[in-house]
Amino acid sequence: MRLAGRMDRLGTESAFGVLAKAKALEASGRDVIHLEIGEPDFETPEHIIEAGCQALREGHTHYTPAAGVPELREAIAEEVSRSRGVPVGAEQVVVTPGGKPVMFFAILALVERGDEVVLPDPSFPIYASMVRFAGGVPVPVPLRQENDFRLDGEEFRAAVGERTRLVILNSPANPTGGVLAREDLAAVAETLREFPEAVVLSDEIYSKLVFSGDFASITAEEGFSPSERTIILDGFSKTYAMTGWRIGYGVMPVELAGHVERLQVNSNSCTNAATQQAALAALGGPQDAVGEMREEFRARRDLLTEGLNSLPGFECALPKGAFYAFPRITGTGYTADDLADRLLSEAGVACLSGTGFGEYGEGHLRFSCANSREALGEAVERIGAFLDRAGR
Repeated sequence: MRLAGRMDRLGTESAFGVLAKAKALEASGRDVIHLEIGEPDFETPEHIIEAGCQALREGHTHYTPAAGVPELREAIAEEVSRSRGVPVGAEQVVVTPGGKPVMFFAILALVERGDEVVLPDPSFPIYASMVRFAGGVPVPVPLRQENDFRLDGEEFRAAVGERTRLVILNSPANPTGGVLAREDLAAVAETLREFPEAVVLSDEIYSKLVFSGDFASITAEEGFSPSERTIILDGFSKTYAMTGWRIGYGVMPVELAGHVERLQVNSNSCTNAATQQAALAALGGPQDAVGEMREEFRARRDLLTEGLNSLPGFECALPKGAFYAFPRITGTGYTADDLADRLLSEAGVACLSGTGFGEYGEGHLRFSCANSREALGEAVERIGAFLDRAGR
């Protein structure tokens, strides 16, 4: 079968490949601690599950408007207006089956062949994959442990130019756990004011998982509201432990929302009807579970960071948000790929090589905190034992 050339430009997520290997090891009788997958290990809150079940019983089993049911779009607009402090209307909201369609649709709508897209590195691998698939050119800006994995203003300015069509931001960040401060976003906005054609895609899917201080969005900067030149990507997967429900949303200028809606019509028609009712319950119901999950992730972060820093050759900065640790492991003498492979095969600890997140991820591993405190402690012990056996 002859495939289109564009398929050569499409990447993937290493997490799913590592998960498959780990599952194969488990099938052979090995015990594996899973720290590779980026999804909360909590159950969806009961009132949300009940709302989804009730929706099915009430007949929410048919097509909905492509951009989402009006009441959910309105609820999202109200939530974003409140949490970001900027006015947003329901007509700016497009509800999608997960957050990835917002990335893909925005890139397809804005990026032409040869256009440049400035993005952090290391970062979620699907950013660069989708840019290349659309014919664009990813321009990485390095995130370094010495700078708490924040953007360096001068390096960012050097990356932006006349061919820049899109800038992708992610805070709190996957895989680093880094959080952009207000001054970082102000510096980004100052640079981009010189390039009025550049649009911002702000991936804020971890916005409710900040461990110190307040969440900051570039939408607070003058000229960068969702009514002007910023697309907010957010959703329910991380905040409400709803990864399998597949529901996210984009908030963007009205004109762009219409084009994104057309892309949705041409791909998946609409988002699951019952899931949209569950999302309404998530926004309108009690938020206790959100805070409880955040505090548990904070405790796990502290435990895992302390444990990793006790290992020879590991240096782990304290993550400021999300639920990942991204230690530097150059002191072990291993490459990231080699150590990740050996930890899985020899220690039964599944984690990800930093190279799966970009060239500047070399020398790092990503560990997800989405497992119990007991499992995290056991993982650190297994890694320590492996390093002892290896003479590291």
